[in-house]
Amino acid sequence: MGIYEELKARGLIAQVTDEERIRDLVNNGKATFYIGFDPTADSLHVGHFMALCLMKRLQEAGNKPIALIGGGTAMIGDPSGRTDMRQMMTPETIQHNCDCFKKQMSRFIDFSDGKALMVNNADWLMDLNYIEVLREVGAHFSVNRMLTAECYKQRMEKGLSFLEFNYMIMQAYDFYELFQKYGCNLEFGGDDQWSNMLAGTELIRRKLGKDASAMTITLLLNSEGKKMGKTQSGAVWLDPEKTSPFDFYQYWRNVADADVLKCIRMLTFLPLEEIDKMDSWEGAQLNTAKEILAYELTKLVHGEEEAVKAQEAARALFSKGAAADMPTAELTADDMTDGEIDIMTMLVKAGLVPSKSEARRAVQQGGVAVDGEKVTDIHATFKVDDMSGEGLVLKKGKKNFRKVVMK
Repeated sequence: MGIYEELKARGLIAQVTDEERIRDLVNNGKATFYIGFDPTADSLHVGHFMALCLMKRLQEAGNKPIALIGGGTAMIGDPSGRTDMRQMMTPETIQHNCDCFKKQMSRFIDFSDGKALMVNNADWLMDLNYIEVLREVGAHFSVNRMLTAECYKQRMEKGLSFLEFNYMIMQAYDFYELFQKYGCNLEFGGDDQWSNMLAGTELIRRKLGKDASAMTITLLLNSEGKKMGKTQSGAVWLDPEKTSPFDFYQYWRNVADADVLKCIRMLTFLPLEEIDKMDSWEGAQLNTAKEILAYELTKLVHGEEEAVKAQEAARALFSKGAAADMPTAELTADDMTDGEIDIMTMLVKAGLVPSKSEARRAVQQGGVAVDGEKVTDIHATFKVDDMSGEGLVLKKGKKNFRKVVMK
């Protein structure tokens, strides 16, 4: 089985423009491909996970990845999937985010000896002359056709700025520049980027002739991948300072039963033959599958040592003496009242909820437990002695845990 066939078997490929040519490129290690990442934060999150895993798979098959950091397009903002305009970022913030991205990507992609490239589209977009763009690039775009793109249609009723309207043109120009400078012949992206990607292919063919070999392919990157990047408490980051290895492990350990095998197939590097045997698993076996998923992905992002620690801590959630590697919240005497703390205050101080009102709802809805015992009384209190030694294991919902100790 070639790498292209494996990508299909893993459920990664949704649409392509020229399947036979693309199959030949990637199976024979002849693809120089790019995926774009807009630096809207200082860390990648699990919504980017599928793209990073894909780049790693293709590089291991002999193809050359280009990680395109959108330092220029981030100045505009992608309207795809949004109901409002993104907050404008300063060039300094964008550069800082770009620097953070490269460090994280290096865990997935080998940038040594020219095996992969990281480039920033600010290098060419920021120096463009507006009139030149209108003449040389804008002339190849039909406004009527652009307005049929899903990314624009979703915003037409609520308002689409002219700034954002230019995003498709800028992304198309990225492919043109990468084709010219680095011989990039393939673009990958999420299913909400299809119109933008086709625009890039069309621009290359119009400017360089219909025989230009640039092609595009789109993945189930957003419908399946992006939704995995959000939880009720916010994004799950790849930066361990933002999402601890334990919390990262717990996120994947608690995926829905219906999603676990799909995630294993799409995101892990386990052999397909091994995964296929799991298709008949059900009941308690699905919990085993979730542990496999959580361990494999934590190892990929944070290393084997952290994955082992996270797994051991997760298995010991209700054993106070064995939860040493669980994220810890330290309380001080100032947090106590007459040597006690109520459950709502403890939830807030532990960082599991932002306010006491949300803490009250969590308790009343039965979503809070201490050392494995559900707490339903909002007036329940705990003494300093309860948090001495190994501390308490505080749980909110299925995914959020803290060991609470006295400092």
